[in-house]
Formats: sequence, structure tokens, C-alpha cells
Amino acid sequence: MYRVVKFFTDLQDGDHPYHVGEAFPRDGVEVTEERIKELSGRENRQGVPLIEYAGEQDSEQETESPVDECEDGADESGDSTESAEPEKKPVKKKSSKNGRKKVSEKE
Repeated sequence: MYRVVKFFTDLQDGDHPYHVGEAFPRDGVEVTEERIKELSGRENRQGVPLIEYAGEQDSEQETESPVDECEDGADESGDSTESAEPEKKPVKKKSSKNGRKKVSEKE
């Protein structure tokens, strides 16, 4: 079984859309080894691998599709998957009475 690693529409399957994390091929569709090689390599219209080998799994497990993160930290819907807590950064303050600058953490 293979998993989709980049969204694509399968031009050889009636423009069926494949979303990141879904199993490839979908139930009831047979594809050739040549097609697998094309989609898992760079020899396709997008020029990047679209699927990767995910091992042999039961068909019950194929129906679940986890949300994968994109390289920029966003999931497939475009929402950021990073923590909601803002990062604390040091802030320089003006000189104190003794002429030294104080550094504290900004929240």
C-alpha cells in the first residue's frame, strides 16, 4: 500500500483527487507498477514524488487518514500546527540608575 505525500488529481482515474495521508490507490482501483513508479518518483507532471510506500496494511486501516504537516508547519487545511503560546523574547530596557542596561523576558 502507498500513502499520498502531496495532493494530486489522478488523471488516469477520472481526475480523482488524492489528499495527503490517504491510501493510494483507492479501493476498487488497480494501477500498474509503472504508474506506481511514476507517482513515487519525479517523472510526473508535478515533478516531485506524490506517493510513498507505506507497507502492507489491512483495508480497515486504510480508511483512516492522518493529517500530515506540510514543510511550513501547516496542516493540509492551511492551519498552523504550531503551539498557540507566543515565544518569549528578551527585551532590552533603558539604562537604570547605575548606568547598566537591564534585560528581562517579555511575555
